[in-house]
Amino acid sequence: MSGVWVFNNGVIRLVENPNQSDGVATQAHGRRYVLVYLPTGEAVSSYSSLEQILRSLGWERYFSGDSDLIQYHKRSSIDLISLPRDFSKFNSVYMYDIVVKNPNSFHVRDFK
Repeated sequence: MSGVWVFNNGVIRLVENPNQSDGVATQAHGRRYVLVYLPTGEAVSSYSSLEQILRSLGWERYFSGDSDLIQYHKRSSIDLISLPRDFSKFNSVYMYDIVVKNPNSFHVRDFK
């Protein structure tokens, strides 16, 4: 049994897979987020679209021994972006990691 315990209006309940994505938005603590590529205003909806954008920004695939992760690195820095192989596990933590390492290219927004 895994998930997050949520206390709301005097009732506590277990929410399983609280960060499961519907393809574009991810949910955390009742809020839904989306990673937006700023130059086009496009919401990142898959790893293939994200990989195209990251490659255009100078990121390259980094192949390590961990089969559960997709990783990218830049030759000009020590930064490494690690993402879960399953896009449904891509959540706001990973989104903000991408934003911190590409501050002028990405933004995390509330999904409406």
